[in-house]
Amino acid sequence: MLRRETRLRREYLYRKAQEDRVRTIEERKQKLKSALDDNRLIPTEVRREAVQLQKLLEYDDEGAEGVSSHMDDEYKWAGVEDPKVVVTTSRDPSSRLKMFVKEVKLIFPGAQCMNRGGHEINALVQACKANNVTDLVIVHETRGQPDGLVVCHLPFGPTAYFTLYNVVMRHDVPDIETMSEAYPHLIFHNFSSRLGQRVSNILKYLFPVPKEDSRRVITFANQEDFISFRHHTYKKTDHKNVELSEVGPRFEMKLYMIKLGTLENEATADVEWRHHSYTHTAKKRKFLSVE
Repeated sequence: MLRRETRLRREYLYRKAQEDRVRTIEERKQKLKSALDDNRLIPTEVRREAVQLQKLLEYDDEGAEGVSSHMDDEYKWAGVEDPKVVVTTSRDPSSRLKMFVKEVKLIFPGAQCMNRGGHEINALVQACKANNVTDLVIVHETRGQPDGLVVCHLPFGPTAYFTLYNVVMRHDVPDIETMSEAYPHLIFHNFSSRLGQRVSNILKYLFPVPKEDSRRVITFANQEDFISFRHHTYKKTDHKNVELSEVGPRFEMKLYMIKLGTLENEATADVEWRHHSYTHTAKKRKFLSVE
């Protein structure tokens, strides 16, 4: 089992390295092509190999959108098989975090909730891999307030780290209606950049494909890199109008890191993206959307 897992991981990393090399060549070809098309000077970084790149450009044509990448390998069964999600907490959770985890478990259809106990991360990830779990979701807290969410896609990654803000649990709302467990329709608003598409894929593939007549809607709305999570059900009041009712929970998420590995090799995994909050332009820049 360990040898097979090591071999698969090595093959995945090799494909990813090959893809990085091809992407670098593609970027240089595009720089040369745009310079030639606009009748500008060739950029200095591609001047030395401009002749070879020009020869490669002659064989290029339109319609290369179907080229597969390591991201396709990560989610190759998405939409074919329903995801198998396990939700757990950090160690020694408070009663409030336990309540929140139960609500998070109901958000994902067919998810299982696991008591963390004294289990280490390595043991958790290995157990999930052995049982063909596709995603491991871990919720963290500070003094009883949920403030962190980790989504680890198995078996090879990626792992996305989110900070939670303004968490309002179903337990905090009196006389709230029961939560539907139907497969939800998903709405992703304003995830227009390349990183935004990446984040929407990580979140989207936590859910199975819904049926057309499902009355449950989950919204991830991005505004200034804060992702608002909202959960509604709807019913038709007449042939023109629809009545929405929020069933909770609700919270805001902010992405701060994506790693190209699972939680067990967190220390050695490559960082795909990290939010650098102490740069001068951190407050001005928008990463998840193109405005």
